Amino acid sequence: MKKNITLISFLILAAFGMAIFTGCAEKKTVVKDEAVQEQKAEAASGKAVTAPTAQEQSTKVEAAATVAVDIRDINFDFDQSNIRPDAREIMKANADIFLKKGAAKITIEGYCDERGTAEYNLALGERRAQEAKKYLVNLGVKASQIKTISYGEERPLDAGHDEDAWAKNRRDHFVVNGK
Repeated sequence: MKKNITLISFLILAAFGMAIFTGCAEKKTVVKDEAVQEQKAEAASGKAVTAPTAQEQSTKVEAAATVAVDIRDINFDFDQSNIRPDAREIMKANADIFLKKGAAKITIEGYCDERGTAEYNLALGERRAQEAKKYLVNLGVKASQIKTISYGEERPLDAGHDEDAWAKNRRDHFVVNGK
């Protein structure tokens, strides 16, 4: 009888240990090339699929690079998710770019500094991204164009462990996908 209890206890502990150490897999964002997606859509609709010319690819890359240069991140105060006055001007300029792009999809990535728990920073990063989304919607950008994601303290812009680094890491980053 005692052997059975010991064996059962061992199996329970082993199962519990395996559950703790396996954890959740890291989520990764998969970004597909726009040209590949267009070709797949054309192939599915029965249209002839042609490879984009070098000039077409170059034009797309130049357009994406121009937008990426013009779009700026916004920063936040410690433990805050409200849009600062200096960030409002940046948001207005970003909104103008987004409105000119028309049907573009926008992803707002919320980030935090390394202080606080991982769970707290994920929630704070999400609140920051949601605040930026609300602000852009108030400026005329369609809510359906915008998605938000929080990376919390992961993916720091500056790996330092001082106030200057932390100030850089408390931010929202804007990514434009599509046309």
